[in-house]
Amino acid sequence: MYPITSDGVDVQAGDLSRKTIGVCVDPWHDILETSPESFPELDGAMENAAISETEGILFALAQAVEQRDHHTAGHCERLAFISVAMGMAMGMDREALLALYRGGYLHDVGKVGIPDSILFKPGRLTAQDWLVMRTHPMRGVEICMHLKSLAAALPIIRYHHERWNGTGYPDGLRGEQIPLMARVVQIADIYDALTSPRPYKQAFPADRALSIIQGETERGWRDPEIVKLFFTMHDGVISKVAQFTIGRNRSLEAMRAALLSLKSGARS
Repeated sequence: MYPITSDGVDVQAGDLSRKTIGVCVDPWHDILETSPESFPELDGAMENAAISETEGILFALAQAVEQRDHHTAGHCERLAFISVAMGMAMGMDREALLALYRGGYLHDVGKVGIPDSILFKPGRLTAQDWLVMRTHPMRGVEICMHLKSLAAALPIIRYHHERWNGTGYPDGLRGEQIPLMARVVQIADIYDALTSPRPYKQAFPADRALSIIQGETERGWRDPEIVKLFFTMHDGVISKVAQFTIGRNRSLEAMRAALLSLKSGARS
């Protein structure tokens, strides 16, 4: 068995985060219509933002990557859901939530340029493999940078593999140098990668995934405040992500109630 950590920096440690985006059915119009009574910062409804102008490219790019790996179907939808839910709990405005939504879908789109021999390698990647793998954030930025509406998502795409202690990539940013939204998407990405099957591992149960994230936070890799929020939201919202993102009859009201309860608890 290979040692498991959630991202790919230390070759000798056997880090195993070869994650791609899967089929992304876009059921988000209802969640972006969250009532202003529940979340005043969403007044005006995010559906009035420029979702339609990027919908085509979101589907096209996600589909291009999905065609290469069926294991990751639904990853982008779950990641976007968790990221937006965390953003709501943090009181982010609708522009930031839309960036989380887009960045969550497109964070790994640069992997479309990574050779299959590396992307789907069942064993440990070599040092040379990692040199190629670590180019995917910049490749993703190059793909998305020409569309003005994706400007706010570019830092998410570029920096979601940075580490709190400065040992990440591609730029070795540390602490609050790493954009907040990239830190949010990073934790959502790690959790979904750990709790989903991959060619090189089985899906881990939630408690093991949380234990790994906690260990990496103690090691200095993750923003402790973001991780604390994630853990607080886990039982009430994040652990139920499948209920919100699979099928046409998911309970959006349950998500609203969980987030409102979280907000009320934070105020008390």
